[in-house]
Amino acid sequence: MDGASPVARKEADVAVTVSAQAAAHVQETDIPYSIACSVPSSPSGLHLGACASIVRMATEVSLDTHHHGATAEAPQLLSQTGHPTLTISTEEPWRDRRFDHLKTFSSGSRVERQVSTLHPPAEIEVADSKISEEEEEETGDGDGDGDSENEVPSVDRYFSALQGRELETLRATEVSTLPDGETWPFLLRFPVSAFGMCLGVSSQAMLWKSLQSEPSMAFLHVSPAVNQALWWVSVALTAFVSSVYLLKAVFYFEVVRREFCNPIRVNFFFAPWVACLFLVNGLPRPVAAIHDSHVVWYVLMTPILLLDLKIYGQWMSGGGRRLSKVANPTSHLAIVGALLGALVGLHEAPLFFFAVGLAHYVVLFVTLYQWLGTNDVRLPKELHPVFFLFVAVPSVASMAWARLCGEFGFGAKIPYFISLFLFVSLVVRINLFFRGIRFSLAWWAYTFPMTSVAIATTMYASSVNSLVSRVLAIGLAGIASVTVTGVLVTTMYHAFVRKDLFPNDVSIAIMQRLNKPKHAVAQLARCIL
Repeated sequence: MDGASPVARKEADVAVTVSAQAAAHVQETDIPYSIACSVPSSPSGLHLGACASIVRMATEVSLDTHHHGATAEAPQLLSQTGHPTLTISTEEPWRDRRFDHLKTFSSGSRVERQVSTLHPPAEIEVADSKISEEEEEETGDGDGDGDSENEVPSVDRYFSALQGRELETLRATEVSTLPDGETWPFLLRFPVSAFGMCLGVSSQAMLWKSLQSEPSMAFLHVSPAVNQALWWVSVALTAFVSSVYLLKAVFYFEVVRREFCNPIRVNFFFAPWVACLFLVNGLPRPVAAIHDSHVVWYVLMTPILLLDLKIYGQWMSGGGRRLSKVANPTSHLAIVGALLGALVGLHEAPLFFFAVGLAHYVVLFVTLYQWLGTNDVRLPKELHPVFFLFVAVPSVASMAWARLCGEFGFGAKIPYFISLFLFVSLVVRINLFFRGIRFSLAWWAYTFPMTSVAIATTMYASSVNSLVSRVLAIGLAGIASVTVTGVLVTTMYHAFVRKDLFPNDVSIAIMQRLNKPKHAVAQLARCIL
């Protein structure tokens, strides 16, 4: 014991004290039994909670032998020295604790730590704090690095630990806090970007409702059953994705916090509310006929407004979340609320969201247009589909302006032609956007923009009423429907057949900060010794 570390000596003293107390208790009951417990050689092999359990178990055994006698068990407990010995094992059943620091309710979670600070164990807490202090002094890491797995990393830490335009890849110099080489629990791998599936399918319900109701498309004789079927499929998909993500928030709230604090991933928190707006827009009956439709619109737009205030405000305040670092095409979908507000009969509030959304879209479009064109900043090939989100806002803006004004006039045609030009300029680049791209959830970025352009074209055809406009509307509607169907089938194939739709999300597995060099040296020395 002379060459042992201070932590090992401290734990040994605690174990001996506990054993002595247990032995004294046995002597008081006049039972000639002793308790033998071994002290591990490594500091990590002894837990004070286990020592407390020894005292409790020893008390129970001694009381039981006092009342019922110990003659029947005595032959089995005799040691080589002739004295009866009772050996108690303190080993707990093995349980995988590698993900506990991300769980909502576990010994390593943030919630459990807050609860434990309100009701700390009286006897164990003091000794545990002393040992933790000695460990910090020994390792030279007393400034909170030990809690790096339990705290949300800073914005700069996300950029330093991850790479890629969407911060989706761990840098080679980083070490994941979660195990590599194996599949993590499903809820950990289910990202908030999965709501993109809801946007794509629910926008199809809006498209087929437009093909059914627009005067320019009356010659197609589209059955209302198509819109109803797509709407119910959209409701089921949205309910499923929402339920799964709600379970993730319940059981792995720390992961949701990390996604929300991620400067890129936070933009996808618009998606659940925009998907609900699409469901209301695609309702088989007229939106204005919904009871308390104004209340529905205000309920759905409130979280969107709060996210706008957070994200757009951070763009202007600078720091780690300034626009030049966190610009993302998913940041400008809030303008969809203006379209639904016009449909339910509102005017001023939808016009407010229209102005805010369009102004920030112009700023974001110019930033990304210059930024992504440089040689040193490129989107990974798997994320090229997000370019199509540039098409969504002007097409939705044209529809919203037409609903607000009551006609598809010049104010609506200008953003519509912008969206049509952007769509054609992207589609013709087949090698860049459609070939050699590994399938992922980012492919759903193809669906909603294509569908929004098709819906805007049906409204434009009703205003212009020409053969070219009708053919264009039918062609774009067909392309959008085939695209959504193909992406949906491919998604199901990768989800249920290949089972690789949701890979490990490394963005949630970064430490709050890098370990200090002296901490790393101390860990290496401990491993060697």
